[in-house]
Amino acid sequence: MNCFNQRVFLLTLLLPIVVILVEGQGTRVGFYSTSCPKVESIVSSTVQSHFKSDPTIAPGLLRMHFHDCFVQGCDGSILIDGPNAEKTAPPNQLLRGYEVIDDAKTQLESVCPGVVSCADILALAARDSVVLTSGASWAVPTGRRDGTVSQSSDANNLPGFRDTVDVQKQKFADKGLNTQDLVTLVGGHTIGTAACQFFSYRLYNFTSTGADPSINPAFVSQLQSLCPQNGDGSRRIGLDNGSANKFDTSFFANLRDGKGILESDQRLWTDNSTKTFVQRFLGVRGLLGLTFNVEFGKSMVKMSNIGVKTGTAGEIRKVCSKVN
Repeated sequence: MNCFNQRVFLLTLLLPIVVILVEGQGTRVGFYSTSCPKVESIVSSTVQSHFKSDPTIAPGLLRMHFHDCFVQGCDGSILIDGPNAEKTAPPNQLLRGYEVIDDAKTQLESVCPGVVSCADILALAARDSVVLTSGASWAVPTGRRDGTVSQSSDANNLPGFRDTVDVQKQKFADKGLNTQDLVTLVGGHTIGTAACQFFSYRLYNFTSTGADPSINPAFVSQLQSLCPQNGDGSRRIGLDNGSANKFDTSFFANLRDGKGILESDQRLWTDNSTKTFVQRFLGVRGLLGLTFNVEFGKSMVKMSNIGVKTGTAGEIRKVCSKVN
């Protein structure tokens, strides 16, 4: 074999390896440091601007990122419009904050067109939302590309408010997340609200004797006054009783006290495998403590890397709601 043919042969062998390496590149902190250095400040100021006029936008963006990552990976597919897109699926119909992402994208396109993905904007906005509600910041790896597929049917396996702990653990494990990640990320419910329709069934005729016995009896009457039987199911109640606007550990204290709003949340206290982590976040004596703010950032980074599209996969959308 002559030199020319040897080189062609080697290139033929190496090309698939190069392609695999390019497609398998992960995200990294500072991905846009030279291509769009103002990306984080633009996203941060945009989220802050919307937050000032509507503080409920913070939990909305955090939930949206979670719902995006659990379907097709963290690829911004939740943002795509369409009659059968992910955002039309029942678990996603009450998500909010799309206008914040669109606003940030418009600004970024004017500064560095075709560079920053919608998926990365959402990941950054979720972090900024936590910071604005008194949570700690963390370094967000970027470099995601946007997906081109968004189907409502793919959202069927999102964690649900009636899921048992075993079901929740399996859904998280399927995404490479462990039990600690589960408890930590559900702790994101320290900010935000839930509509009565998602938990009022626990208050009336849950058992033959009445309400869900895992709810503190005194809290049952409080919730019944807020969500009367056959009342307005769209009325919203804080997921973290008494502290729904602040990112803190009181959500876990409420689970301990039988004041979890969603059945799936309260079950984290009644199952020993998850209860331990709730106790560790609360600093229960005799257990190795965990710092919620620190662990939340770590688990968010893990979650934000689920099924990411990098390298030559996906695209950089010009408009977040539309595939190029």
